[in-house]
Amino acid sequence: MALEQQVELTLRTGEIATVERLERASKFISVPEHSCLMFEIDVVTLFPEVFAPFVGLSIVGRAVEAGIARVRYHHLLDHLKEGERADDAPFGGGPGMVLRIEPIARVLDSIVAQAAPDERRLIAVPSPSGERFDQRAAERLARLDRLILVCGHYEGIDERLAAIYPVQEYSLGDFVLTGGEIPALAFMDATIRLLEGTIASASLAQESFSAGMLDYPSFTRPATFRGVEVPAVLLSGDHAKIAQWRREQSRLRTAGRRRDLLDDALPPRESP
Repeated sequence: MALEQQVELTLRTGEIATVERLERASKFISVPEHSCLMFEIDVVTLFPEVFAPFVGLSIVGRAVEAGIARVRYHHLLDHLKEGERADDAPFGGGPGMVLRIEPIARVLDSIVAQAAPDERRLIAVPSPSGERFDQRAAERLARLDRLILVCGHYEGIDERLAAIYPVQEYSLGDFVLTGGEIPALAFMDATIRLLEGTIASASLAQESFSAGMLDYPSFTRPATFRGVEVPAVLLSGDHAKIAQWRREQSRLRTAGRRRDLLDDALPPRESP
């Protein structure tokens, strides 16, 4: 099967999955009455087919179906002039190819021209040289009206992008990926799940990082499996003791695995 046919089939499969999920979603997803504006996400990418299965089969897809968020894909190849390339060799020589600024600028100019002039928006670029993306960053993004994700590839994007547009670079971690699509999916998921109506607020409040610590350990049936038993307090029915146990376990887990989170939460020492 030709690459173009594979891409078309993948996108079509994602569309069918979304339609089927939309029919099911209307039966159990409620949209907050005061939600009058959708959270808009624009993805600028060479590979839009990467996103379709994920958005069609995830919490992100449920938010889209519920009218909480909208995701649009802007395929860079659709914005090339005749005879133009999306990438080119770097000035000064060296290995790899660099995404050209011109087609990306056309997409961004088009998005901004159609957007409300007073909307809160951010152009985010996944990059290993960017600020480390964390829960606080996701919370900041969730307060926007529009998030524009520009996915680089190969050796990255022409550096002039940040000189022309207000860009925020985010890193998923200290490692290198082939392109920006996987980090963009992570940023999208971490942000959309914080939007009101996507996940129950009680669940969000108890997650890792929400209170500055890691989440407590969780268990479910059976109570005993291969000789390992669920902590007795969780079977006691005493909700006060359970809450106390969970707080303590959260603190112990954070101290053992991410001591830096506890250090950040401690008040600064006063000078003698």
